[in-house]
Amino acid sequence: MNSPLIQLLVLAGIAVFLILRLKNVLGTREGFEKPPVSDQTPAARSGPSFEVIEGGPDLDITDHVPEDSTSGKALAEMKRVEPSFGVNDFLQGARGAYEMIVMGYERGDLAEIQPFLAEDVYESFVDGVAAREDQGLTIEANFIGVRELELIDARMEEGTNEAELTIRFVGELTSAVRNREGEIVEGSVNEIKRQKDTWVFARVMGSDDPNWLLVSTDG
Repeated sequence: MNSPLIQLLVLAGIAVFLILRLKNVLGTREGFEKPPVSDQTPAARSGPSFEVIEGGPDLDITDHVPEDSTSGKALAEMKRVEPSFGVNDFLQGARGAYEMIVMGYERGDLAEIQPFLAEDVYESFVDGVAAREDQGLTIEANFIGVRELELIDARMEEGTNEAELTIRFVGELTSAVRNREGEIVEGSVNEIKRQKDTWVFARVMGSDDPNWLLVSTDG
C-alpha cells in the first residue's frame, strides 16, 4: 500500500473520531427547538423603579393660571361639566368678540352686537351712543389689533353652573371724534392709541346656548 493512501485513511479515521466526540458532547438537534426554560426566578433589580404616570397637568389650564388656584379649579370644573369647553378656544373667541364689540360701539351699530351683551351692558351702550348723537358727534375708528390678552380670573357658581371669566385686553386702534361740521374735535385718524379694558363674560356651562355674554366692561 502506497504512502498517500495510508495518509488518506489516517485522516479519514481522525475525522470520524472527531465527529463522534462532538455528538457525544453537543448531542443531536433536529428541527426548531425552544430555548431552555430556567427554573430560577429573575433576581430583583436594585435601584429605583419607574412607573408611567398617565395624564398630567391640563396645559389648556396651566398655560394661563396655576392648576391649584381658585381660577384653575374653576376652569377644571367648567371642563368637567362641559367637556367640549376649551380655555384656548374661549380666548380666541374673546379676541374676536372684543374687536366686534368695540367697533360696534364706536360706530354706533349696536344691532349686530346686542346678542352678545347682557341687558344692562346693552342699555349702557345705547345711552352712550344716544348721548353722542344728541351732541352731533360721530366717531371714525379703525381697529388695528389686540396687543395683549390675559385671563385674570375664573369663577363658577356651584349649583347653577354659571361661569364668569374676566379678561384683560389691550387693544390698538385709531379713533377720531367729529362734530356736525365734520371737524375732528378729539383723537386722530392717524395716531394709534392703546385702549385697556377689563371685561367679564358669563355663561351657564352645559346649556344649549353657546354664546358668552359680556356682563361687565370695567376698565
